[in-house]
Amino acid sequence: MDLELDGKTAIVTGASRGIGKAIAQVLAGEGVDVALIARTSNALETVAAEIRESTGRNVIAVPADTGEDAQVRAAVDHVAQAFGHIDILVNSAARPGGNPAPLSELTDEAFYPDLNVKVLGYTRLIREVAPHMQRQGWRRIVNVVGMAARVRVGIMSGVRNAAVVAMSRNVAEQLGQFGITVNVVHPFAVRTERSIAQVRELADREGISLEAAEQRRLADGNLLRRTIDAAEIGFVVAFLASSKGVAVNGESISVSGGTPGWVTY
Repeated sequence: MDLELDGKTAIVTGASRGIGKAIAQVLAGEGVDVALIARTSNALETVAAEIRESTGRNVIAVPADTGEDAQVRAAVDHVAQAFGHIDILVNSAARPGGNPAPLSELTDEAFYPDLNVKVLGYTRLIREVAPHMQRQGWRRIVNVVGMAARVRVGIMSGVRNAAVVAMSRNVAEQLGQFGITVNVVHPFAVRTERSIAQVRELADREGISLEAAEQRRLADGNLLRRTIDAAEIGFVVAFLASSKGVAVNGESISVSGGTPGWVTY
């Protein structure tokens, strides 16, 4: 299937590693020029160079903290000037794993960073790219939101993810008239640099093989009983970001491999 993405442009946040990096790689492989946003400048430049070399696309690094309003405004302005138009926004920047603190330990100081980076951060990016997209007819926004919005993982994780789902649905209703779709994808246990490090730690701690540790840590948490790779999240995002995905709007799609409701870690 031709996704008709060749020549499109995208912003991907949280793109220096993990799911964000994988999504950027997949989009560039489909012919998209990509602006990578993350806080770590050196890592971002390295990833941009890797994706440029493997795809031949124009991939630029735009260091910015999505938790800072002024930095988001400056980053979007920079991308708009560099590319001339912004067709796709993928929000994937977040504090790793949220905060699993129980109710008795929740404080404003602990709660706010999770909300600021993920809920407000996603909203800031959408707010800034929306005027560019509205002038262009059809455009696409995809928000990456953990399965904590659906299964019991922790209060902070659940709140921040559920809030992004609600925000996305409301934004979809406001922007749909301009041909802009807004959707959510829910990954869960995914093979990334961070999760593979956790697999190694589990293998060392339990004295088991890496294969057995990965099966327990990543594969056993879904109905397929196999590890979902970050690139496989990218494939779904690429479809939603394409003209072929126009019929999907305001929706939340699990890309977990089928997560049973009893999973609590």
